Amino acid sequence: MLLAIDCGNTNTVFSIWDGTAFIATWRTATDGKRTADQYYVWLNTLMNLQGIEADITDVIVSSTVPRVVWNLRVLADRYFNARPLVVGKPECALPIDVRVDVGTAVGPDRLVNTVAGFDLYGGDLIVVDFGTATTFDVVASDGAYVGGVIAPGVNLSLEALHNAAAALPHIDISQPQHVVGTNTVACMQSGVFWGYVGLVREICARIKAERGRGMRVISTGGLAPLFQQAETLFDEYQDDLTMHGLTVINKYNKECAE
Repeated sequence: MLLAIDCGNTNTVFSIWDGTAFIATWRTATDGKRTADQYYVWLNTLMNLQGIEADITDVIVSSTVPRVVWNLRVLADRYFNARPLVVGKPECALPIDVRVDVGTAVGPDRLVNTVAGFDLYGGDLIVVDFGTATTFDVVASDGAYVGGVIAPGVNLSLEALHNAAAALPHIDISQPQHVVGTNTVACMQSGVFWGYVGLVREICARIKAERGRGMRVISTGGLAPLFQQAETLFDEYQDDLTMHGLTVINKYNKECAE
């Protein structure tokens, strides 16, 4: 079985893939100080609580936080006797081309999402990922990653509002009943919610115009369903897009090794 690990700036997701489906998924806060032993105790406890007996033979990691990779490597080696694939490292081959400026480092999560999007939907895609940052990744007709856009994440914008303006409170993001707010919270919710609806629509429209072709818009990330409620911004939503991409990359590398 495959243990797929997606380490983002805020959360780290562990999923077990049995070859046909994910049989379990868990999430923990990303912490660069967490040791391999702590990861294993946490993971093993959750597996026991759910009665999962998984013979993990392969591990693949995608991490936007470089300092956590070492302990995840130790986790794979010490407890699963597996040499992990780390997306973005030379030993991890990708089934797609990456066409960006020479010397540009592309986030592993963006490459994984590109692989997943192309595998599920084919080319000519815009993949919108609502994470710590809101990213737009452009997938060419042949599946190549050809660039994208990075904007501040929704929660990051809310935190910046609160920190920069002492009178503005912490709020949860939700779709406001009206565009014009009649209290501080409603005003902030409207600004963030409708602001991001406009941001997504405008950036996608400009990407399509620049590419000169029709493109499907695929969304992922926790807040994507919330924004889909208001407008038809996306053609498809995939909650486990990144995890799917990790399974595709792992399979590709195993086939290359044969």
